[in-house]
Amino acid sequence: MGRWANVLDEVERWLSRRSWSAADRPLPGILAAKRGTTVSVVLPALNEESTVGAIVSVIRRELMEAVPLVDELVVIDSGSTDRTAERAAAAGARVVHRDAILPRMPALPGKGEVLWRSLMVTSGDIVCYVDADLEEFSADFVSGIVGPLLTDPGVSLVKAMYDRPLAGAPGQGGRVTELVARPLLNLHWPQLAGFVQPLGGEYAARRSLLERLPFPVGYGVELGLLVDALHLVGLDGLAQVDVGRRVHRHQDGQALGRMAAAIYRTAQLRLKPGHLVRPALTQFERGADGFVPRTHAVDTEERPPMREIPEYAARRAA
Repeated sequence: MGRWANVLDEVERWLSRRSWSAADRPLPGILAAKRGTTVSVVLPALNEESTVGAIVSVIRRELMEAVPLVDELVVIDSGSTDRTAERAAAAGARVVHRDAILPRMPALPGKGEVLWRSLMVTSGDIVCYVDADLEEFSADFVSGIVGPLLTDPGVSLVKAMYDRPLAGAPGQGGRVTELVARPLLNLHWPQLAGFVQPLGGEYAARRSLLERLPFPVGYGVELGLLVDALHLVGLDGLAQVDVGRRVHRHQDGQALGRMAAAIYRTAQLRLKPGHLVRPALTQFERGADGFVPRTHAVDTEERPPMREIPEYAARRAA
């Protein structure tokens, strides 16, 4: 019990030292600390025409035109069939199609693939990721998590934390977090037990860290990056900031099941790498003649650290 008590003590100390509110760092102080550090904001997007334009507009108006916090705003389109790209460009983002990045390597489906490729087409010393399906978006989602990286050289990665309402009820969102990710972290990486939203899509990190991390190509990317960052920079190099409330589109139960399988596999690879006996998930839907099985592949691929890619090394050296 003594060992676990020590871990809990460490987490409690971390919570008091590395958990903040966005209001703890007013924007003037963040700007004063920026000096020559550059900041890139990346939105991975797939069929998000109803929300992406508003998010881009807020970031551009409040953090690029009103104040010079964000230097680069990029939307990576994963192959949208709606007007996502047009809406993002009209609002002021640079839009890059996933398949145009590293064309010698055929793109794999998944969010992590897009985040990994974004390192090739951005240049900021700090890279801030924001999901493109957010509603009621606030600039605090960016300034809040970028702030600690600009003001504290000991911090390498910052996650946003927030309340996630579900159907109007506070605190009911994040079902995969509560049922899968949080138990995994508490049982296997208890140092990370203090993260409120370990799977949240809003986080910022130093490029010097991100380029050293492997990226799971699918929904396991957030858990994988967090666990691997812990091993590289230690718990004190990680932080979280309360940015209020996150409202977004929720997925159905079967989609969440596929997400959970990918996250579990990402954890499995980091616990005991080995052969995945059956890289698939079978789910059931009721049809006219009873239940019908539907089998889906589980994301198992991971991209290597970006600094190992020759094109990236050449671009950074140029």
